Amino acid sequence: MVVKMQDRVSDPIDSRPRRGGFARAVRGTAMLAIVCLPVGGLAQAIDPNNQSNQNNQSNQTGQSGQGNANNANGSGNGTTANSGTTYGSFQGVNIDSGAAGGGNNAANNGSSDTNRASTDKPLPTVGETIKPPTEPGEFEKYIERVVGRKIQVFGSKLMASPARDFAVPAQATVPPDYALNVGDTVSISLTGSVEGSADFTIDTNGRITIPKIGEVSLIGVRYRDLKGRVAQTIGRQYRGYDVSVSIKKLRGIRVYVTGFASNPGAFSVNSLSTLTNAVMAAGGPNGGGSFRSVQLIRNGRKVTDFDLYDLIRRGDRSQDAVLQNEDVIFIPPVGRQLAIVGSVNEEAIYEAKTGETVSEMLGYAGGTNVLGDKSRAILYSLSDKEVLGSREISAELAHSTPVMGGDVIQVLSQGSLVQPIERQQVLVRVEGEINKPGNYYVAPNTPLQAVIDLAGGLSPRAYPYGAKLMRLSVKEQQRAALRQALDQFELDLDTAPLTPGQLAVSDEASQRAAARAVIARLRKNDVDGRLVLPIGYLDKTLPGDVLLENNDQIMVPPLLPTAGVFGAVYRPASFLFQPGNNERVRDLIERAGGVDSAADKGHTFVVRASGEVLTRKRGALSAYLRPGDLVFVPVKTHSSSLLAKLAAITQIALSVGVTAAVVNSFK
Repeated sequence: MVVKMQDRVSDPIDSRPRRGGFARAVRGTAMLAIVCLPVGGLAQAIDPNNQSNQNNQSNQTGQSGQGNANNANGSGNGTTANSGTTYGSFQGVNIDSGAAGGGNNAANNGSSDTNRASTDKPLPTVGETIKPPTEPGEFEKYIERVVGRKIQVFGSKLMASPARDFAVPAQATVPPDYALNVGDTVSISLTGSVEGSADFTIDTNGRITIPKIGEVSLIGVRYRDLKGRVAQTIGRQYRGYDVSVSIKKLRGIRVYVTGFASNPGAFSVNSLSTLTNAVMAAGGPNGGGSFRSVQLIRNGRKVTDFDLYDLIRRGDRSQDAVLQNEDVIFIPPVGRQLAIVGSVNEEAIYEAKTGETVSEMLGYAGGTNVLGDKSRAILYSLSDKEVLGSREISAELAHSTPVMGGDVIQVLSQGSLVQPIERQQVLVRVEGEINKPGNYYVAPNTPLQAVIDLAGGLSPRAYPYGAKLMRLSVKEQQRAALRQALDQFELDLDTAPLTPGQLAVSDEASQRAAARAVIARLRKNDVDGRLVLPIGYLDKTLPGDVLLENNDQIMVPPLLPTAGVFGAVYRPASFLFQPGNNERVRDLIERAGGVDSAADKGHTFVVRASGEVLTRKRGALSAYLRPGDLVFVPVKTHSSSLLAKLAAITQIALSVGVTAAVVNSFK
């Protein structure tokens, strides 16, 4: 909205340059008019009641060629500017430019580069994919076959991702050194004794024409000097005003992206765009294009040769030149390619320049990660399309060993290396029936008894036979064993019948689906990593010669004379008993009401407090009870029914969390 101060002047169309036009408008103020501007339009510097003038502005049409626009259907208030730009009247307190408001400046000089560029490829909108990703090259396929997984070309995700935004930058992003040129749109606002605002597009002669003021040459003027140039020109006519200027719209230029680009062609970009902007607009280099040499050609001469690795990896844009109209960007074919895999910060296929070494290429990969072996690398080379084999490159030699096309550099990991126990610093957690439970940090090769002594020894109620030693290395072994057992169950499921009889197809399919669901549940059950200690039932101390490992956990329970019975019995529960009574497992089952009609008593097994498992073959039913025993009576099924076996395993394993022991007992 522009607040317009209008005087009672009888000659609203007098455009002769004389002093006092603005002064008269302020001095003779008689009314206050509020004029609303349309979006993108200009202030109307005419009487709102003057319909003739309104129609005149809307109907004016600039003529291309010599810049002598004729007023069409107008009644005389328009002022003609160069290159056919037609302005509305400029009266005392307002500035008006019909070119910016109605968009008629498109008629200016029909042969201009800006207008011709309208036939070029428009820039994609934000989020729009330029083109489907290019097919992987032969070297990418070779690396995938050798390494066993897909390795992408470095920089491809950045360049060939959805298009970047090439909208006109905000005013604050226009650098002070920017030189104005034909097609740029300048916004001028006046306050004080003179009020108004308007937009002006620089014509093909490099000038704008301000009504009541005259022509202002702006071509080549730096953005930081724009305000001074405009203020100097207006100051020849008026006093007591403030002026603010900005660049509202940058001119469009046409550039060509050629060579091995993902989407080559002509592109329309704004005048602040750089070589990198245009390369990204074209989707970056394709599978056969180079990231290390992007050439900017201007008037047949190479201006710069930009290495995109400098921008991507180092953030260096010193060679990223600002584009000019009709520039050509040429992407040559890719150079020497090699792959870097292993414990580096970014596995990828990289492009090497002549003479670059193993160390320099590792730098492009971000160097070794925290687990990588910094002292060496493994180099695989090609010769006559045959693999020569690997050789070790030390850190010193890596600085002088040049890379060749087709090389594969592997950085080994140290994080997965298990150090000898003699060299392991040990952190042990001791809890339960211990006089001083806690975490103890001890030297390598420390035995269990030394830690128990540090913790003040066992309490009087300690039950050493039921002590649990949880160890990470054992946990990994148990996971592998459980996974192997379940894989074997799945194989049996696919190759063996579920029951000895013949099943209908629908019944067989449903049973197989149920069996796979059982296996899936078992796979979700984790193991505890418990190490069964070589200890006797009546021992009062733990086996002190066991060497400890880092992150071992020792839990010593109290002595509780209880044993539990679960499964196909009438009263599953835990029962107190007297160890001296020599009670057997079958006696405990009878105390639970005995087995029910669905029980398979012959497959009863016992899990001891020490972690040991007693099966039928080891005399589980006749074994003497010990504190902490868990007795399991499975459900009777056909002996060849794999589904029944899995169901029994799952019922027991999921109820008490002893998956590894239960599965092993059924193998």
